[in-house]
Amino acid sequence: MMETRYAGDPVRYPRMTTEELRRTFLIDTLFEADAVRLVYSDLDRAIVGSAVPVKKALRLESAGELRSRYFAERREIGVINTGGSGVVAVDGKEYRLANRDGLYIGRGSKEIAFSSGRPEDPAFFYLLSYPAHREYPTAFAAVKDADAVQLGSDAECNKRTIRKTIHQDGIRSCQLVMGFTELAEGSVWNTMPPHTHSRRMEVYLYFDVPADHAVFHLMGPPEETRHIVVRNRQAVLSPSWSLHSGVGTARYAFVWGMGGENQAFDDMDPAGIGKLL
Repeated sequence: MMETRYAGDPVRYPRMTTEELRRTFLIDTLFEADAVRLVYSDLDRAIVGSAVPVKKALRLESAGELRSRYFAERREIGVINTGGSGVVAVDGKEYRLANRDGLYIGRGSKEIAFSSGRPEDPAFFYLLSYPAHREYPTAFAAVKDADAVQLGSDAECNKRTIRKTIHQDGIRSCQLVMGFTELAEGSVWNTMPPHTHSRRMEVYLYFDVPADHAVFHLMGPPEETRHIVVRNRQAVLSPSWSLHSGVGTARYAFVWGMGGENQAFDDMDPAGIGKLL
């Protein structure tokens, strides 16, 4: 099942109601048991999706919106498991993903299927896909092998570990850059001070958000910020003109993924705290 989502622009954005902001930028329809859910965005042709195999294996099929024989005919896919242990089978080869493990699936992969190790503790596979102009090999990324960067401090409540899974110096891709960030106990801020990067869009998937807690995701140009209240395993589309930051009512984690003009992780345009309005 695929939903098409058209993004708001910076001219329309200041006049949008809370409901319009959520309907445009928040994806709260992912992670349905025994289903593959996909959202096709006109932002850099990104597809945000999920697969939660409980009682049966799930296949990733093409959709009418793609006009392709199979999903990855012209696309690459990043997968990060946010649940129990599971298996991703790509053209007959199986990759076992524990919690936080990742997988890059290259263009040209024809048969892609997802299954869980235990129905009582199913895998929650998060998918992010972009168009690809060439093939790179499918590659597994264990969480322990991800490039880890420590940032922030206890004093600023933003101590965090950034783990890069798919990037220029790790698993290679055409345009996808993907990984996740874990906040330390007692820290609640992510990506603060914030930034924009007009050369690519980004998607945040928040996970491990405790029940009865939320993350207040900040977006918009630095001089016109708004927020969206995000719950566990919900995603936010971030256009190239928008900053992306957030603060939670408790510790959480999030998967970040980007696609667009380049793959340089540090290609950012800082938006200092003093500039925020």
